[in-house]
Amino acid sequence: MLVDSEVISCRVHAEVLTRHGYPISTEQVFDRFLGRSSRQAHLEVEAELGRSLSDDYHTQLQDELFQSFATTMEAMPHIDQALAAIAQPVCVASSGSHARMRVSLGRAKLYDKFAPNIFSASQVQHGKPAPDLFLFAAAQMATPPERCLVIEDSIAGITGALAAGMAVFGFHGGTHCRPGYGDTLRAAGATLTFDDMRQLPGLIDAPSPSFRGIAQR
Repeated sequence: MLVDSEVISCRVHAEVLTRHGYPISTEQVFDRFLGRSSRQAHLEVEAELGRSLSDDYHTQLQDELFQSFATTMEAMPHIDQALAAIAQPVCVASSGSHARMRVSLGRAKLYDKFAPNIFSASQVQHGKPAPDLFLFAAAQMATPPERCLVIEDSIAGITGALAAGMAVFGFHGGTHCRPGYGDTLRAAGATLTFDDMRQLPGLIDAPSPSFRGIAQR
């Protein structure tokens, strides 16, 4: 949610999977895989196909994702303003790979704002909706889970944050978010939801000054 990348990511995944014998729409990718790591999604697809996806698939997916990110992706509106107003330490805990984050956050001029506190699902055994990534990020930030606040835009992410014992706010301001998506995030367990990053600093300060933010891409 730092960058408005999910529409691009879901579209490219759908196009490349379809070319490689697994017909799927952008909307189906959104429903099934949003917030989950590519590794987990690919394992699920391969189990259904009964075969491994080819090396060519992985190469094409990465190349097309990175090309699209580098040319069309934008930072989430007002994210710079929000980050400048947040006093608590922040980090990124993303289902994306480090290579993907270097491209996406770099394009949005956000990478240096978070480095070196940028953590990927590739660093843990189980990605979202498991709590592993959030617990890993908290440990790296030397912060107890109960003092962490996660900002999430996916059901998988909210599920993982709650399993980690962390508070979680749901963001539904990305272009991928459908009408009523805020209700979906609240039903998944988000304490509250918002759709404008300018709201975030005030929301963080309101519940408890002891929260430390963990921002998810």
